[in-house]
Amino acid sequence: MAIKNIFIDTSAFYALMDRSDTHHEKAKNLWIFLLDEESHLLTTNYIIIETLALLQSRLGFEAANLFARDILELVDFIWIDKPRQNLAYELWLSLGRRKVSLVDCVSFTAMRHHKIEHIFGFDRHFEKQGYKILV
Repeated sequence: MAIKNIFIDTSAFYALMDRSDTHHEKAKNLWIFLLDEESHLLTTNYIIIETLALLQSRLGFEAANLFARDILELVDFIWIDKPRQNLAYELWLSLGRRKVSLVDCVSFTAMRHHKIEHIFGFDRHFEKQGYKILV
């Protein structure tokens, strides 16, 4: 595969952690592959907050803590500053009622800024924005 930079979405992190998720096996296999390939894995601080909240809500505090302790050490963070947040907000406004979240818009702007083309995730909004989903 040899893809340099790969962005990870909440949907992938969640599927990786929840064995009952329909995408769990795909997520687990791709995660192992990406680690074996020594891919550069990136996400935003917004995705981390969203993922931790989702895990704690659905799977409990221990699952969220396990994620924070064991998974996040393998991923680099893109920290979103105010100008990037403002760009994401403008994008969110322009997309209107297409069920695209502000967190997704933050991801889109971060990926564009860092020239990341590939995403590990299951959210088809990324594909509609022109990104290549790895699954």
